[in-house]
Amino acid sequence: MGSEVAVLYCDTYEEEAVYQKLRRGLELLGGLERFVSPREKILLKPNLVRRAENDRAVVTHPAVAGAMARLLREAGCGQIWCGDSCGIGSAVKAMEGAGMDRVLKNYGVELKEFNEAVEVSFPEGKMAGEFLLARPVTEADALINLCKMKTHALERITGGVKNLYGCVSGLNKAKGHTKYSNADSFARMLVDLNRLVQPRLCVMDGIMAMEGNGPTSGDPIPMNLLLMSADPVALDTVFARLVHLDPRLVPTIVHGDAMGLGCGREEEIRLLGEEGPLSMDEVVRRWGNPDFHVDRSRRRSNMWSRVNSFLKCFQKKPYIVEKDCKRCGVCVSSCPVEGKALRFQDGKEHPPVYDYRKCIRCFCCQEMCPYGAIRVK
Repeated sequence: MGSEVAVLYCDTYEEEAVYQKLRRGLELLGGLERFVSPREKILLKPNLVRRAENDRAVVTHPAVAGAMARLLREAGCGQIWCGDSCGIGSAVKAMEGAGMDRVLKNYGVELKEFNEAVEVSFPEGKMAGEFLLARPVTEADALINLCKMKTHALERITGGVKNLYGCVSGLNKAKGHTKYSNADSFARMLVDLNRLVQPRLCVMDGIMAMEGNGPTSGDPIPMNLLLMSADPVALDTVFARLVHLDPRLVPTIVHGDAMGLGCGREEEIRLLGEEGPLSMDEVVRRWGNPDFHVDRSRRRSNMWSRVNSFLKCFQKKPYIVEKDCKRCGVCVSSCPVEGKALRFQDGKEHPPVYDYRKCIRCFCCQEMCPYGAIRVK
């Protein structure tokens, strides 16, 4: 059975405009009551990877989170929470930095940190049999995924499927990178996580997207779209096609489809426009960007996973742009590898140095660098 994705043109973060677009999107998808009921405790899960200004397109924009909170409140929902597990620092601080806290408090939303972990078994998991989830994730009745349209060094793009990794509590995310240390195994774990958490609805903020050195140090680029779906795989498939990336090159889409999370076959995805149904070709023609900077190379395959240790010299790897490095040490502290794959060798007079024999190519260092000083090639 196919999936539906609402495609909504929106070229502004003006709060009323975003609210009207999300309201229309919900109408196209069958109404908010299809996804949640007023009696439930509802958790909004934005992308809050770290504290950042809104114009950098690092985090989900407050207007999107606020519009969804307003719609929930108008539908009579009494308990609305918002939280995430940041890569660096506090989720509440990240919300404050973006101004999201002020917007959400207008609608009585309770802000949650994801520091306390609850071990949850998942016998149905095909890659991961258990997760250390943040307590609010386990206590909420329904989760709404408010993801961001961005590139990602490991998985090519981060959208609906990848955003749920923030449901894993605090520093436990680093352990996942060492346990699932290549794009395929990490994607399969993410799919299992989505199968466990079962987000009711996904909303992708693509009004201002991020290309290039994502998911934190890339360049903002207007895509002027909001995407909505109950299916995170279908959502990400539309994202991939919009940026002229073959969905079959995105591990989270490939494994999400194969493992039964959602639909990655574009011929089975029904696209809903504000004025009627749309074809994928029409969506790409009207709103796609062939110049969007994203990794479209075909060099990755399962073969790379099997011979990973032998052929690391041919894989992409992180490197530090010395002139941009501030010697803050965030990259070193973010490295999940025991013994660290990069470290300062002569104090902080020079940037950290990589030991590529230890590096697992998880790109946590690149993702967490607050100055965009780490690139991948």
